[in-house]
Amino acid sequence: MDHLIELRGRLVTCIVAFGLAFILCFFFAGPIYVFLVKPFAAASALHAGATGHGVSPVDLILVTAGIHPMPPTTHEAAQLIYTAPLEILFTKMKLAGFGAVFLAFPVLAFQLYRFVAPGLYRNEKGAFLPFLIASPLLFLLGAALVYFVMLPFVMWFSLSQQISSDTVAVALLPKVSEYLSLVTALVLAFGLCFQLPVVMTLLGLAGLITSKFMAEGRRYAIVAVVVLAAIVTPPDPISQLMLAVPLCILYEISIWCVRLIELRKKREEDAEDLAAA
Repeated sequence: MDHLIELRGRLVTCIVAFGLAFILCFFFAGPIYVFLVKPFAAASALHAGATGHGVSPVDLILVTAGIHPMPPTTHEAAQLIYTAPLEILFTKMKLAGFGAVFLAFPVLAFQLYRFVAPGLYRNEKGAFLPFLIASPLLFLLGAALVYFVMLPFVMWFSLSQQISSDTVAVALLPKVSEYLSLVTALVLAFGLCFQLPVVMTLLGLAGLITSKFMAEGRRYAIVAVVVLAAIVTPPDPISQLMLAVPLCILYEISIWCVRLIELRKKREEDAEDLAAA
């Protein structure tokens, strides 16, 4: 009963933290959405001024990051539409919920740790805390890759598919809800995929996998990564490579993380054998 009472208290704290974060994010939903649209605005502005010369990938990244100024255009750079009366309201609510998870994550993670910490040994607590730090950092790294690299290229690719002639004009006018769905889907896909070192390290700690097994299965892992990238990214090779290449690098990092765990376990076992002798 004491555990249930403690669980109820910590759940209430999590709900309150999420609710306050939701209200705050909903209040600033407009500026947050404008921030999310900036990659599309950068791609649109560069695409409009790209007549006669190409645009390098570095230009897209630097303009999106705000390092280079947005190039001037003769028309409004980015235009999004909504076709239902309450679509913008529901979009703001979805955006507020998505942002509230990020904003309240430190509170949620701390409450989770405080609930499970009494049942952990001292060495287990020391192993648990680094994952609470590494997991959000890797997620933010994946989200940053989406925002500064992935989205500008996706929107540039989409703008390059427009059709213009004397009689027909096919222009890209994304809906606000569909653009937010694209952003959240990509952020979640990249953020979760970037948890690969955390998952593999946990499996290594549990003794379910070894660095030798991972190294021998590298070829199959690369195939699995390419298939996963093809599923969760838009259907263009650039987007798939942007996810597949970092995942392959993270897989190699995971092998070294598991190898370090094995070396530490071996040293501990050797120390115990010497103490017993």
